[in-house]
Amino acid sequence: MRTARSRPTAALALSGAAVLAVMLLPAAPATAGPLAPWVPPSMNDCGETRFDPLAREPDPNQPPPPPPPAPDNTVHIQVPVPQITQVPVPGPRQDNTRIDPTPLPADPCANPCPDLRNDQSPKPEIAAPEGDPADPPGPAPDSSGDPGTGAAPPATEDTPAPEATPAPQADSGSGGLPLPQLPKVQFDQIPETVPIPVPGGDPPQPQPQPAPAVQPPAPAPVAAPVPPGELDSLELVNQVTGHGSTNRTDMRWSVDGTDLGIMWESKPGQVAVAFGDTFGKGWEPPAAGTGDQDWRSNSIAFSSNRDLTQGLKLDTFAQNSRCHAAEILSSRKIDNFEITTIPTSGFALGGRQYLTYMSVARWSRHKPGMWWTNLGGLAWSDDGGNTWTKSEWARWDNLFGLGRFQVMGMAPHDGYVYMFGTPNGRFGTIGLARVASDQVLNKSAYQYWIDNTWVPALGPDELLATPVVSGTAGELSVRYDASTGQWQMIYLDLDRHAIVLRTAAEPQGTWTDPVPLVDTDDYPSTYGGYIHPWSTGKDLYFTMSAWNSYNVYLMHATLK
Repeated sequence: MRTARSRPTAALALSGAAVLAVMLLPAAPATAGPLAPWVPPSMNDCGETRFDPLAREPDPNQPPPPPPPAPDNTVHIQVPVPQITQVPVPGPRQDNTRIDPTPLPADPCANPCPDLRNDQSPKPEIAAPEGDPADPPGPAPDSSGDPGTGAAPPATEDTPAPEATPAPQADSGSGGLPLPQLPKVQFDQIPETVPIPVPGGDPPQPQPQPAPAVQPPAPAPVAAPVPPGELDSLELVNQVTGHGSTNRTDMRWSVDGTDLGIMWESKPGQVAVAFGDTFGKGWEPPAAGTGDQDWRSNSIAFSSNRDLTQGLKLDTFAQNSRCHAAEILSSRKIDNFEITTIPTSGFALGGRQYLTYMSVARWSRHKPGMWWTNLGGLAWSDDGGNTWTKSEWARWDNLFGLGRFQVMGMAPHDGYVYMFGTPNGRFGTIGLARVASDQVLNKSAYQYWIDNTWVPALGPDELLATPVVSGTAGELSVRYDASTGQWQMIYLDLDRHAIVLRTAAEPQGTWTDPVPLVDTDDYPSTYGGYIHPWSTGKDLYFTMSAWNSYNVYLMHATLK
């Protein structure tokens, strides 16, 4: 568990000097390719304006935008201001209130809950931002202002705005040439939550500890490489969530903004779709919302349409009230303690559903694509994914920030469930473990792939898991493709500015070199990439998220 960061005065001065040094460096050349042509905003069948995740040229019929304001020549130095917050431990139990949802109206454009949602006005078109797509996958809604920038909160009577320290005036020097004006220095007060655990809350229902089931080591050499795939075409099939989406999730289930869209076959003919931080009425793009915008840390929908050329169509969500998707995994929503709980993969064995998740302590204010976790864990559902229970024993704590299995992707095959994992954030390597299908919730039964051998879980062995591929990865999606007899892996590769695909004959590899599927210069702010279980080796369907519109899209990659 993480606590608030301390930042001594000397470190603050060093930080200010570093910022000044960065400001004096020459700007890096732009790397984005040509923009897509401008087109009028498209609409769904009900006349609602969609979001457009493509980077496009500006509307030629509109006047050019005004030039950007001149830099204010100010160096901002953030000064954390501790805010003590008492946190009852244990916290409240998971709220498993659920309703049997009423059927949707026969007219797909009819509002199912007009007494709850009657705003059907088009939302503004979102301009795609430039730069790194690796923004955090969710918000950090606390009292610190904009979570994406770390900006200072508005000044109040109790906390006046800090004053800028004027810089010395430059004189003309010899020869009458003016010296460059030194920048101003401004100290911005940033509230920093300091959680203090106190007794309270409801103790969870006790869970029996599984009996030790340590497995003997077993050799697991890498297999011969398979022929690498090659992208033939890429198509955006449909907008899955949000205003203007095929599913009209804002009107039907109060899902205006969300991300991820993790999929698995929950039963024959049905696919479960798990989403990350979800926002409802009152949320407006761009980016994720805040705590007062009907924030749920996660939600789950179900889909049964087989014809994916028509898009990913959602039948319903797990709901706790009319037209309102429920939060299926609780979180404390306290910065530096547990700000949110995000699903990372799902699968079904027999009649039971499993969901991996990460407990996020805090998002980074300064490094896009970085966050810190408390643990990666497993939850299960015995009612088809409607309600979930977090396992007390199947969890991988992030001790000293060294945990290798914090963002997990699990996939069953041939009597085992394989667990691929990365550390918190998008800058770690991919480790691998496996467990017998009947021991998924027994951590002692897991074996880790270390130096071509499945090694039992003894002490810190999980930290030694051998990377299965070179380079770093963000948000894994892995599955076994029966149509080709090969494994498929999709993830965000920050170095290549792309969502990429690798394939292999065995989970431990040899994995092919990455095949770029989605260029993040074409789709700025894109992340995620979760494979639809009804894909084939030739037709790969997957969801991706866009940070600027903060919604989910179904993509179709045709492979040669």
